[in-house]
Amino acid sequence: MRSATALPRRWGNEGGPRPDAGTGVRLRWWREVLYAAAFYVLYSLVRDLKGDRPVSALQALTNARRVIRVERWFGIFHEQAVQSWFIGSRWLIRGLDDFYGTAHFAVTIGVMLYLFFGQRDRYPRWRNTLAFTTAIALAGFAFFPLMPPRLLPASYHIVDTLRVQGGLWSFDSGPMNAVSNQYAAMPSLHFAWSTWCALVLYPSTRRVWLKAVVVLYPVVTLYCIVVTGNHYFLDAVGGAACLGAGYALARAFTWGQDAWSRRHAAPAAGPPTT
Repeated sequence: MRSATALPRRWGNEGGPRPDAGTGVRLRWWREVLYAAAFYVLYSLVRDLKGDRPVSALQALTNARRVIRVERWFGIFHEQAVQSWFIGSRWLIRGLDDFYGTAHFAVTIGVMLYLFFGQRDRYPRWRNTLAFTTAIALAGFAFFPLMPPRLLPASYHIVDTLRVQGGLWSFDSGPMNAVSNQYAAMPSLHFAWSTWCALVLYPSTRRVWLKAVVVLYPVVTLYCIVVTGNHYFLDAVGGAACLGAGYALARAFTWGQDAWSRRHAAPAAGPPTT
């Protein structure tokens, strides 16, 4: 009889069974591309039906004032003060504008590719986490259009750094204008996705300095979205909440997908080896 030790279990860094085991569903790159395309279509529908074009500026400003009241109640409405500390450094602001427009997508796509090609056992759960997180955020964009700090009236003294300092891209350019919803501030997907990247990379990072870089990525992202006037601090809290809910849903969904896959694969299995 084959020894039980002939089929070793996979273990994680904590010394227990790996929590990120795959679902048993065969991964196909073209299927993942279709998933991404479906999410883009969904985002486009939300943007076109509930985005900055059909939504009135008054509605977005009303919601912004609600967020500001909450932040003042908690004593965290300091976006203008934080921005004022750095607004005089043109090279820094230009770099942050470029970081805001590029890292959000480039780093997330890079981490997705890293998971898909390098850690397929972890890929389904973390892909599902990103998908659920983004879906929850889309609901926020649809039902709570929010004017970002940079578009507030001049009395708030918050600068639209991209318009004033410039960068590699612009909300007013053809391609960016076609895909952007300028009233999609709550929750902050920039913070949610950067934190997702850190959670994915941290367990598999060995070098201490790389772990520090991974941890700093969402911190730098938070700094960036506030200094550039694109988000309130409360938007980042909302992004973190969406990520937490997205992970919980992904955990349940991936477990159910795994159970379904095992149940339907069981009849095809041969008799046990003796």
